[in-house]
Amino acid sequence: MDLATLIGLGLITTAIVGAIAVGGDLTIFIDVPSTLVVGLGVLGATFIKWPIEVIKNLASYMMKTIFSTVVDHKETIKNIGELADKARKESIFALENVEVDDPFLKKAMTLAADNRPPEIIGAILQMEVDSIEKRHKLGQDVLDGIGADGPAMGMIGTLIGLVQMLQNLSDPSAIGPAMAVALLTTFYGAVLANAFALPMKTKLVYRSTQELINMDIIIAGTLGIVAGENPRLILDKLKAFVAPSLRDADDDGGGEG
Repeated sequence: MDLATLIGLGLITTAIVGAIAVGGDLTIFIDVPSTLVVGLGVLGATFIKWPIEVIKNLASYMMKTIFSTVVDHKETIKNIGELADKARKESIFALENVEVDDPFLKKAMTLAADNRPPEIIGAILQMEVDSIEKRHKLGQDVLDGIGADGPAMGMIGTLIGLVQMLQNLSDPSAIGPAMAVALLTTFYGAVLANAFALPMKTKLVYRSTQELINMDIIIAGTLGIVAGENPRLILDKLKAFVAPSLRDADDDGGGEG
């Protein structure tokens, strides 16, 4: 579970609701026409942009910002070092039956144990990386579209409210509701985009980047194993994927092993 996402959602909700509650009645920020313009407008635009098979995964995309497996690059490097040591002491064929949790690492070790040429192994693994990157980008694009459509629909609602207000300037009782539509649709659209859709899209981009880096580590390590490189050399090469501060800490731990 990503606590940062939950904390962020809690802080945003507290800030918005708290500011409204301190300044007055919460109910004045509830407006059905504004909700319809922004909610149904964004939903409709999303349906126009994307097919049903993509839209039905929207909730899954959003939940991935909360429920996701944290990628530990140092742990992956450590595992590859152990696998490289096993291949050096026994044989590369011993990698076929190793127990690893990461499906991509398992696939890489199976390909290595099959004694396939390095260029074939690299091509197969890179194809999977490219495929995963495209699937990840799809979810990011959906949320990015919602982030763009929210303020746009808010502006449409604002224009609707202004037109209604201008047509009823002679009726003071109609100015208030029209002005509420004009202002609250902008508010709803801004909140939808900047408090939810765009931050969630950014979190998905980060998670995707971390996962793809982890896969690059696995590919580089696998090719090093296939090439028969010294396990220590493989580890030194893979540490380039880790930030220097963490890399130093990992060097200290690696010396004990």
